[in-house]
Amino acid sequence: MSQKIVPNIWFDKNADEAGDFYAGLLPHTTAAVAATYPELVADWQAEFAGKTLTVDLDVDGYRLTLINAGPEFRPNPSVSFMLDFDPTRFGDDRDAARESLDAVWAGLSEGGRVRMELDEYSFSPRYGWVEDRYGVNWQLVLANPEGDTRPFLIPHLSFTRDVDGKAREAADFYTSLFPDSEVGYIALHSSQAVHARPGTVMFGELRLADQWFSMMDAGPDHDFAFDSGVSLEVRVADQEELDRYWDALTTDPEAEVCGWLVDRYGLSWQIVPENMGELMARPGAYEKMMKMKKLIIDDF
Repeated sequence: MSQKIVPNIWFDKNADEAGDFYAGLLPHTTAAVAATYPELVADWQAEFAGKTLTVDLDVDGYRLTLINAGPEFRPNPSVSFMLDFDPTRFGDDRDAARESLDAVWAGLSEGGRVRMELDEYSFSPRYGWVEDRYGVNWQLVLANPEGDTRPFLIPHLSFTRDVDGKAREAADFYTSLFPDSEVGYIALHSSQAVHARPGTVMFGELRLADQWFSMMDAGPDHDFAFDSGVSLEVRVADQEELDRYWDALTTDPEAEVCGWLVDRYGLSWQIVPENMGELMARPGAYEKMMKMKKLIIDDF
C-alpha cells in the first residue's frame, strides 16, 4: 500500500480488540497485527512485553495504525474520521448506501457518545457525528453521487482554543510541505454562526501527498484540542527527507521523542523511515529508538 501519511490512533491496552471491532463493522475493512513489543523492555513497559504494539487497519484501502499502549493519551474530537457513503459505491443504490451508513452508525454509537444526531441537514440528507466506545470520533455522511468523488475515509482536523481561526493558515502551510498537494473547497462561517467566529473556516478540504483531508475552525470554547491521541505518521525514503519534514514541522523540543513531534498548531506527527519494520528487526533497535528524539537511520 502506497500511503505517505498514516493516521495513528492511541488505545489503552485494547488495540487488538478495537481492530477486530472495526474490521467486523466497517465495510471492506481488515485488521492485522503489524508489530509487537520486544520480550525485553524497560520496567515501566513490562506489562507490554511480547504483546501487540501496533495494529494496521485497512479501511477500504486507507490505512490507519492503532497503537497499543497505556492511558497516557486518548483520542478526542479534534481529529475525527469522515466516512463517505457514496451511492456510487453501492451500485448507485441510495437506499443501500443509507442502510450501510445506518448499520455502521448503530455499531459505533453503541457504548459511545453521539455528538451530532443522525439526521437530515442542509449539507446532507443523512449525517451524524459519533464518538465510539474507544474515544475515536467519526462523521458519517450520505454523499451526493453527483458531487466530486472522495475516498471512503477522510481525516478531519478541528482547530479549537488558541488555534481556532488558523485552519486556512494551516492548510496553506501543510500544502507547502508535501508534494501533490492543494487547498480545495473552502466555506466560511457566516455572521449568523452561533459557536464559531464569522469569517473562519466552516468546512474546508486539502490534499496532502495526494491524500484528502478536511478541516474546520470549531470555535475557541471547547474542552479538547490536538494532542498525541491521534498523530499523523509521515513515511520517508531517507534521512534527508526525514530531516526536511522534521525541521519544517517541529516547534517544541520537549515534545520530541521516538520520532514524534508537535507542530505550531499543536498537531502531533511522527516522521519515520518507510522501512521502519526492517530497522526495528535489527538487534537492540527498540532500545536505541527509545533514546532518540528525531530518528537517525544510521544509528539503528
